[in-house]
Order: sequence, then structure tokens, then C-alpha cells
Amino acid sequence: MLRALAAVLLVVLLVGAGPTGYVVAMSAGRITTVEQAEPQPVAIVFGASVYADGTPSPYLKARLDLAYDLYAAGRVRAVLVTGDNGTRSYDETTAMRQYLIGRGIPEVKVVGDYAGFDTYDSCVRARRIFGIERAVLTSQSYHLPRAIAVCRSVGVDAWGVGDGFAPPKDSAQWVYYSAREWPANLKVVWDLITQREPTLGRHEAGIEQALQAP
Repeated sequence: MLRALAAVLLVVLLVGAGPTGYVVAMSAGRITTVEQAEPQPVAIVFGASVYADGTPSPYLKARLDLAYDLYAAGRVRAVLVTGDNGTRSYDETTAMRQYLIGRGIPEVKVVGDYAGFDTYDSCVRARRIFGIERAVLTSQSYHLPRAIAVCRSVGVDAWGVGDGFAPPKDSAQWVYYSAREWPANLKVVWDLITQREPTLGRHEAGIEQALQAP
């Protein structure tokens, strides 16, 4: 009985630790700061909640501000904002574009991906739809390792800048989102193994045009 229980626990540990170990290994040494980031063509901002009036939530605003700082510092020449626009009444991507344009980034430089329903979808679409090969990702520090690991696994040479946290790291919300990374890592490794096909479509030239624009 004890041996069987030990075997079950070992399997649980391996299943749980394996995906997290993969994420940690793939992202090791690739998280930096705005000031120390090597120049990359594009910053990718992952979506998060927006309010009913189109205002970015504190978490999303923090991610967007990091992208703005990268652009203002000359570390990137274009920004891809990728979020959930699955219904007519909910549109993360437009809110993200409007926020960055409102801060002063030229409209042509802020490209929207309206089918970035999760991190895996956003990374696959960044590579296959928008043709991005190198990028710096902006997000909170708990999410960056998974985002980097996924993007690298699907062909994007990705680095990360964080962490632009909000609210404080000792808040219940931060702890909750951090703890949620464990099952998220498990899901994303399954997506990679099965090569899950996200919503795709024709090639979009928005990033190419943004990089060519003065």
C-alpha cells in the first residue's frame, strides 16, 4: 500500500514539476529591465482584463507602460498588442492600442492581434501570422517565464522585461495569479506536445509596415 502511494506521489510530482522545469529552463537568463534590454524589432504585450469603458486594468496598464518605455528608450521599433476580442462587447486589443497611441506612440507602430486568446495562441500567431522572429515580451514577473518559453518553443527568439507589477506583490491577487502558473505551465506544455492549432488565417503585414515606417 505504501509503495503504491509513493508511486502515485512520484508521478504527481513528475507531472507537476516537469512543465515548470521546462518553463524555467527555457526562460533562464532571458528576463531583463528596460534599461538593460538589447534592442529588438518588436515588443509583444499580452492581454489582460479591461473595464467596461475600455480602460486597461492595473495589470494590463503595467504591461503597456513597459512597452511604452521600451519604445521611448529606442529598444523596440514596433509593438504588437495581442488580446481577447472573442465577443463584440469585450475587446482587449483595441483598448491596448488606444492606450499606447494615447501615450504618444504613432498609430502605425502599434499593431493589434485580435485573436490572442491565451499566451500560446499569441505566441503562435506572432510567429505564423505576423512573421515575428525576435521580440521582447512585457508582462508581470510571474507570467514572463511561461511566455518566453512558449514563444521560444514556437520559433520566436524571445526575451522578457518585467515586471511592471500592480497591485503590490504581497496582495492576495498577486499570490493567486502566481499560484495559477503551475496549472498554466502544465496546459501549455500539453499544447506544445499536441501542437494545438489556434485561430489562424492569412498573413498580416502590420508589423512589417510598422518596422518600415519612419
